[in-house]
Amino acid sequence: MQPDIPTKDISLTFMKGMRVLRTFDADHSQLTLADIARLTGIERAAARRLVLTLVHLGYVRKDENRFSLTPRVLILGSGFLQGNHFGRLVQPLIELCAREIGYSVSLAMRDGSAPVYVAQSTQQNARYTFGFTIGSRVSLLSTSIGRTLLASGDKTWADEMIETAPLERFTSETLMDREKIIAQVRDIRTSGISVVEAEFEAGAVGLSVPVGLMGGAEAALGISEPMSEVTPADYPRVASILQRYAAQIATVLK
Repeated sequence: MQPDIPTKDISLTFMKGMRVLRTFDADHSQLTLADIARLTGIERAAARRLVLTLVHLGYVRKDENRFSLTPRVLILGSGFLQGNHFGRLVQPLIELCAREIGYSVSLAMRDGSAPVYVAQSTQQNARYTFGFTIGSRVSLLSTSIGRTLLASGDKTWADEMIETAPLERFTSETLMDREKIIAQVRDIRTSGISVVEAEFEAGAVGLSVPVGLMGGAEAALGISEPMSEVTPADYPRVASILQRYAAQIATVLK
């Protein structure tokens, strides 16, 4: 849980600048000043000063009347990854896990009301990819990795998220009943394994396990593959391998 910091100790201008940075995503890679003001809800003159400051600092590029992010934004996340030994200790474990399972493996951590991918395997013979990269945010309520975080994380946070997190229909199979999602999360707490079939991606199954102890885990390790490739008969083997490597990753992340 984030600490409750008094408003007087918070820089509202800095918060607005971060809001401008977060506006750029897969659907909004190039934005005009009018776009930025509209999407952030910040008055146009203030939005102009903020985005030009980001241009001056090198985090945003200006091309005529459009703005886009530069590679420098990656530096903002590198301290977290290096500080938690992702390159030296976590990534090798994820690669070994993917090699043993035979599918791409991803590690996600909770960030507010959404899981964010923080590491992925890079094996060349991966059968399939859904196009998510490090830094991608996905649905908390409709993905395997999201429900794992709900089941294994702080219960007060989980209860609040199930009530308030965005619920969007991604496929015809997406659960839109929050009570049924509560039941799913309860089952995951018991089994320690989350399986979500065709709710986030049509024809895809997600299978994930917590990284850490139930009630305190803030990360999840999982796969997302076509249901034609990973069938229910494969679930026990895949889950067992994921759990073994999740335990090792949890030790590294302590």
